Amino acid sequence: MTNPIWNGHISFGLVNIPISLYSAEKRTELHFHLLDVRNQARVRYERINDDTGKEVPWNKVVRAYELEKNNYVVLNDEDFKRAAPEATKTIDIETFVDQAEIDPIYFERPYYLVPDKVGEKGYVLLRETLRKTKKVAIAKVVIREKQYLAALIPIEHALVLNLIRFQQELRSLSEFSIPDKNLKAYKVQPQELKMAEQLVESMVQKWQPSHYHDDYREALLKWIEKKVSQGKIKKPPKIKEEEAIPANVIDFMAALKGSLKNVKKKSLNNHHHSATQHKRVNAK
Repeated sequence: MTNPIWNGHISFGLVNIPISLYSAEKRTELHFHLLDVRNQARVRYERINDDTGKEVPWNKVVRAYELEKNNYVVLNDEDFKRAAPEATKTIDIETFVDQAEIDPIYFERPYYLVPDKVGEKGYVLLRETLRKTKKVAIAKVVIREKQYLAALIPIEHALVLNLIRFQQELRSLSEFSIPDKNLKAYKVQPQELKMAEQLVESMVQKWQPSHYHDDYREALLKWIEKKVSQGKIKKPPKIKEEEAIPANVIDFMAALKGSLKNVKKKSLNNHHHSATQHKRVNAK
């Protein structure tokens, strides 16, 4: 198990539950280095002193808040803790709400909450209470010198703390030109809407997250392996002109019908494949 990001407790009324906070994310993105194309030497980001032009070692770097131009207040780790000592060690539950009331745009990042041995009973009590009432707990927590709003959600046997954005962290929709008139204003026909609904219904499946993979990452890794093995690569094939759809002209009915046809064809092929597999098993 990885090391916890944070240790503290959940404050639930008069109940305190000792817990450790672990990231629920597993980063899988590929990391690339910058090279100078002339000699393949690494290009690095450096911490340069504005006055001397020399690199500054990490142990000489401090954090500071600029009160006004060129006037700073330097802060160390103790300063951040002393500002609000209890806030840095407590997940303070403020209220309970229906999860459906929280718009998905607010969710930011998940963490697992793991109880200490002495906190297991309180942990299970809170988890089961949330599950039975179908509520999530809304709390505030300080992680790495920043306060977050968070939702505590029961998932299987765990309590998950999902950071949620404060409203002021989201840009207003009024800043963007988003179509907000009725359907007639955009010439959306009833039959098009009905066809789109049929397409959605034909593609409905039970949510199974294990079915989805980062296809681009996997393809990129294969491409890198191919470059290593061959020493050179062919140019990617050009897209045939007939496959391209003009960005400014779309026949929605044709697109919807085509999509429905493809879904039905795929479903039929899957059914045929399953039947063939079944026959083979019976033959054995």
